[in-house]
Amino acid sequence: MSVIIKSAEDIEKMRIAGRLAAEVLEMIGPYVNPGVSTGELDRICHDYIVNVQQAIPAPLNYRGFPKSICTSINQVICHGIPSDDKILKKGDIINIDITVIKDGYHGDTSKMFFVGEGSPANQRLVEITQECLYLGIDLVKPGARLGDIGHVIQQHAESNHYSVVREYCGHGIGTVFHEDPQVLHYGRPGTGLELQAGMIFTIEPMINQGTRFNKLMKDGWTVVTKDRKPSAQWEHTILVTETGAEVLTRRQEETRFGQ
Repeated sequence: MSVIIKSAEDIEKMRIAGRLAAEVLEMIGPYVNPGVSTGELDRICHDYIVNVQQAIPAPLNYRGFPKSICTSINQVICHGIPSDDKILKKGDIINIDITVIKDGYHGDTSKMFFVGEGSPANQRLVEITQECLYLGIDLVKPGARLGDIGHVIQQHAESNHYSVVREYCGHGIGTVFHEDPQVLHYGRPGTGLELQAGMIFTIEPMINQGTRFNKLMKDGWTVVTKDRKPSAQWEHTILVTETGAEVLTRRQEETRFGQ
């Protein structure tokens, strides 16, 4: 495993890319309504990234992915492909996953949205999943280990009777979309890579209402829960600082990380 420690210049460019990714999620929120297609959401985000931000949507043509964002509805765990045939309905939950490239650097983040009002069960799943992300971020600092992050996420999810998807994980990020290290969302404390200042990676827990088992659909991208029960995911790009963590993709609504 060759983990890249980012330079001061790298970090400054990653801050810009991260902020742009966050701004796309802030922009798209008002459009997430019953009756809109995920294809339309994709077009709105694509136009905003390309024309307003003067940036590049990283998923488009990445290993053959056909769209500019990922839209994962209800039982879709990750990598849902936007389509004009997928119309959002009242009560749906959807993860919108955004990665932008600005000046060669990637910012990667995702957020859950309720279409209309979410059911109490879905609201709880989404809330606990966000708490899993935040608990993981809270442990990021030099000297901590990746197993500490995975453990706290797994413990919080399973103590609330949810399961953690194990086949997909967070990742290092910089000028490359996916680089070392792999950031698992389960594990044992005190194990795994020791964190150092200057590392940048994503934490992106995928938490299922039912079992952790999943399957890949025929399109080669869309991953769904095997039992068809809902799944939720939140993602941030994190910088390890000298004293803790900086959330490079923090949205304005997230006051817990400071300004």
